[in-house]
Amino acid sequence: MKIQQLFVTLLCMGSIVGSYAVEVASPNGNIRVDFNIVDGRPTYEMSYKGKTVIRPSHLGLELIGSTDLMDKFEERNVTYSDFDETWQPVWGENKDIRNHYNEMLVELAQPAHGRFMNIRFRVYDDGIGFRYEFPVQQYLDYFPVKEEHSQFAMAGDHTAWWIAGDYDTQEYDYTESRLSEIRGLMETAISSNASQTLFSPTGVQTSLQMKTDDGLYINIHEAALVNYSCMHLNLDDKNMVFESWLTPDAQGVKAYVQTPDHTPWRTVMVSDDARDMLASDLILNLNEPCAYDDTSWIKPVKYVGVWWEMIGGGKQWSYTNDLPSVKLDRLDYTKTKCHGQHPANTDNVRRYIDFAAEHGFDQVLVEGWNIGWEDWFGKSKDYVFDFVTPYPDFDIEYLNEYAHSKGVRLMMHHETSASVRNYERPMEAAYNLMDKYGYNAVKSGYVGNMIPRGEHHYGQWLNNHYLYAVTEAAKHKIMVNAHEAVRPTGLCRTYPNLIGNESARGTEYESFAGNKPFHTTVLPFTRLQGGPMDYTPGIFEMDMKKINPNSSGHVNSTLARQLALYVTMYSPLQMAADYPEHYERFMDAFQFIKDVAVDWDESRYLEAEPGRYIVAARKAKGSDDWFVGCTANEDGHSSVLSLDFLDKDRKYEAVIYADAKDAHYRDNPQAYTITKKPVSSKSKLKLSAAPGGGYAISIKPVGK
Repeated sequence: MKIQQLFVTLLCMGSIVGSYAVEVASPNGNIRVDFNIVDGRPTYEMSYKGKTVIRPSHLGLELIGSTDLMDKFEERNVTYSDFDETWQPVWGENKDIRNHYNEMLVELAQPAHGRFMNIRFRVYDDGIGFRYEFPVQQYLDYFPVKEEHSQFAMAGDHTAWWIAGDYDTQEYDYTESRLSEIRGLMETAISSNASQTLFSPTGVQTSLQMKTDDGLYINIHEAALVNYSCMHLNLDDKNMVFESWLTPDAQGVKAYVQTPDHTPWRTVMVSDDARDMLASDLILNLNEPCAYDDTSWIKPVKYVGVWWEMIGGGKQWSYTNDLPSVKLDRLDYTKTKCHGQHPANTDNVRRYIDFAAEHGFDQVLVEGWNIGWEDWFGKSKDYVFDFVTPYPDFDIEYLNEYAHSKGVRLMMHHETSASVRNYERPMEAAYNLMDKYGYNAVKSGYVGNMIPRGEHHYGQWLNNHYLYAVTEAAKHKIMVNAHEAVRPTGLCRTYPNLIGNESARGTEYESFAGNKPFHTTVLPFTRLQGGPMDYTPGIFEMDMKKINPNSSGHVNSTLARQLALYVTMYSPLQMAADYPEHYERFMDAFQFIKDVAVDWDESRYLEAEPGRYIVAARKAKGSDDWFVGCTANEDGHSSVLSLDFLDKDRKYEAVIYADAKDAHYRDNPQAYTITKKPVSSKSKLKLSAAPGGGYAISIKPVGK
């Protein structure tokens, strides 16, 4: 590790009508950030290989009940430093991650008000991060934020892959359009959700992926979202300027700050190669190192579960139809009649345990095990769930003992119905129950409008709750997979028991209206920039009518692409989401799901173009096995893959799971071929993905 510092004092305290510009460049010199004071306003711009990425853009915060931190600033001091280290994540895409940047800390003053604010820039070879820092000071201690005004002025009318800005959901299909087209397309980009609060006809969410006409890929996001509100982007579509837009609380306040403090990092990634966007570790590097001394209990997980029986099969989380109104403290469920559509029962769960044990899966997720599901949705109930009491047909002690005897664990499920107070009150008891029965992982959910009423899913108060649940879980050595929570910003580096999130439109939507065929070619450029997603792939039966006569859903994917997603959609938490009997129909294809790793020593992105295709290759943790996956949009994709990432002078066998020639995501999704062939580092493979299809390859050294 190398740290160097250079202190520069700028003698410009007497002027607020301009200032000496200061600058910092990336270690390789390709990225440059220039900072200036323009008429008292902090202003920055950014370039890549001489091309403009961000035009001059203002920075600052608008406050409530106090003079704004927007203008009348002077530079006090500038500090430069550089940093270079290599660190090892607890789990991840690569065994080693390099954190190498040049830093510029600009110290600012508002002399008229006796206040101070600093802006810290970190410049990497693949992008930048900047944040506001507020030292301890006499005239700025506690302050509510009306809005943060961080600008990102674009250099043109770029192509963007975006979802509507919303305080409560990210579960929208992506739209590809010019920036100038966002306003006109917004209405069609919005679909209904259990909780949603839109704020602008040009508001979009981060991570926002763009491409310029001259071939630059630009991504705007944030890192290390702690004790602050989630940042969206609002576009001035006349001038092509994005500005930060924070999520408010129930009173309309965007954030509460107490000095000393700082905001999350605002990030801009840039490259002329789309593959660099997927390979970037910028977001992780801007987060703090791991907060835990012992991480031996944190393990990647491959799991199955009864969830798809509800999502795709139309069965119920609830136990009975006898209860139109549920008051948990006054009910005895043993006196009610089961409606017979409750998959979370002892016999059925045992079947999944047997399947998991036979095929080498780690855990079985059981949703609908606990009382309260009869009127959980849309009632704005405070006391909506009991996190410790099972339904009469779920023998929690027996099933956990049975699972452990088979070398399998059950995965806990905590749906909150967005009643956060009702989750925090019994949280310790819920985690203690998990300790008692040997659970070490929980999937949590926050479906619906928030309680406290008026709060939003992505506000400061809720963001603090999500992290509280993770840190409390760590005291019990429990891993957390949070659904409907705020989208990740790299906090899994600091808190690696945050093993997964949903926070986007996942596989469940395939059984509803269906995701666009290009969906999985966009998510790694957007949602996955902040951390892994519990996407729940592995669906083999695409026609939902075959499992639910009342459904018209269709999974817009080929079977081969479902295999590929275990590689292209990076996550240390991977579900084989379909019914066991569907896998038993295609055991030759299911072998890839059994073989594919969930933790990696090395990852390479071989081909990539947002909205078109992604081809990734990954080397399994502590192994010489490689796995390759390709996901393609509705046009398909043809590849000529060089296997030069394999060890030289070593022989391998490749098993190729590919779309058949007549495969198509809509009309013939289950058509696939499996080919075995010897390969080496000199091999080149010609492969084709069907429309909405893909391919998956396992590559193992000969002799294994």
